[in-house]
Amino acid sequence: MAQNDLTNPVSKDALQEPPAPFYERVKAMIKTKIHSGAWPVNYRVPSESELVSQFGYSRMTVNRALRELTADGLLVRMQGVGTFVAEIRGQSALLEINNIADEIANRGHRHHARVFSLTEIEADAQQALSFGMQQGCALYHSLICHYENGVPVMLEDRLVNTLVVPDYLQQDFTRITPNAYLSSIAPIVEGEHVIEAVNVSRTECAYLEIEEHTPCLMVNRRTWTGRQDKKIVTSVRLVYPGSRYRLEGSMRK
Repeated sequence: MAQNDLTNPVSKDALQEPPAPFYERVKAMIKTKIHSGAWPVNYRVPSESELVSQFGYSRMTVNRALRELTADGLLVRMQGVGTFVAEIRGQSALLEINNIADEIANRGHRHHARVFSLTEIEADAQQALSFGMQQGCALYHSLICHYENGVPVMLEDRLVNTLVVPDYLQQDFTRITPNAYLSSIAPIVEGEHVIEAVNVSRTECAYLEIEEHTPCLMVNRRTWTGRQDKKIVTSVRLVYPGSRYRLEGSMRK
């Protein structure tokens, strides 16, 4: 007769944890490559197809692992360019500086952008003060609208330091966002944000395809690069129609 389980309990060693999901295994393998130094900062990660062959898991599994590692800040994905190992970011930022194309893709939606202006300008007094330079110095200016499933969700009015990012005007910002490009060229070490509720100009309403006096959220942001000799990379004004977009943030103590 078989003994009662109460008198013959199963040992803890005999209990096994359920196997980790395949995408978690892929994430672990990629993290090992990064933390071991085999894939250093700014290293271009093999393509999804190459990782499928290398790790032996499906493309869907590899894609999910890459998306989650990007959300965790370990990787930077640049549309049309590739995936790269990110610089380690500080833990104290209240607002993440995210790539809107990745945010939209992570929701399973389609992103595209229209470039309304991409040119060189002379800094006026206020712009020069913002960058710590003399009035009349050169800055690059871009005005780009970002769309989610064909609907405008963000107007990006950006100034860029020509000395830090000399090839800015040569980029195709319908294929890669300024955020992704600048992060690859001049990794951020410091940033500041100011958020306001605003009514925007008639012209900006036309770009965003909204009625005049529609409430909008505006983020003014400056970012710096360089550990020893910090330089301002960009000053950008981001406008979000209040009815179409929500900004979220979290803080841990």
